[in-house]
Amino acid sequence: MNTSNRGAALVTGASSGIGYATAEALQAAGYRVFGTSRRAAATGPEGVTMLICDVADDTSVTRAVDDVLAKAGHIDLLVNNAGVGLFGGAEESSLAQAQALFNVNVFGVIRMTNAVLPIMRRQGKGRIINLSSAHGFIPAPYFALYAGTKHAVEGYSQSLDHELRSLGIRVTVVEPTYTRTAFEEHLVKADRLLDAYGTARASMTAVVREAIKKGDTPEIVAETILKAATDPEPKLRYPAGKLARKVSMLRRFVPESGFDKSLRKMLQLPV
Repeated sequence: MNTSNRGAALVTGASSGIGYATAEALQAAGYRVFGTSRRAAATGPEGVTMLICDVADDTSVTRAVDDVLAKAGHIDLLVNNAGVGLFGGAEESSLAQAQALFNVNVFGVIRMTNAVLPIMRRQGKGRIINLSSAHGFIPAPYFALYAGTKHAVEGYSQSLDHELRSLGIRVTVVEPTYTRTAFEEHLVKADRLLDAYGTARASMTAVVREAIKKGDTPEIVAETILKAATDPEPKLRYPAGKLARKVSMLRRFVPESGFDKSLRKMLQLPV
């Protein structure tokens, strides 16, 4: 275990899955870690201070950041991990459901970031890591709205990084693929299902379930987050795991038509 003091880290959504593994990895690497959960968590990672924070609520975000600042005096790393998934055809979600998704996955990131930036600017240093996804740079049939949030996070993060570099602050995105977490169990279903999409949606459900079973462990993603947090020359994006790196490379170098066919074949959709 590295006992060096790397500073104070704030990890949202740290009560389970990737957030829990990330909080553990950062604590072991020498950070003083504060984790958040939307509701009071019975237990958190050993050595991690757990706080209540709903990233969709301005007051809750302000209270959590103020609490960390009161306890630690500074915030050196923010990991925006909290988020929700939404499964179904794009047409199958009401506008209200789409707005609720963006309020957590996109505006939650913006709320947390805006809350810590004044602190980091005063310090003259800081690092922000936003959890994106391979769905942040490739199409995601039946996850269209979820993919839309991740594409938004990518554009926001990479643009923000250019704004903040001269202030000593860096912003990066980490891009996992399927991860062995409770993601499927907590997946929100579209709120107005249509028969037209029923067969393909059922097929995609089976594909996603199998992919999660074979996916990376949360610890692999946490290792990537730790690398992004400590890299002396941080990159804009860090694919997490072998599949994410492979997909990222294919997306860059394979012609669009070829990538399109390969994606549909992998997802068992008619080519």
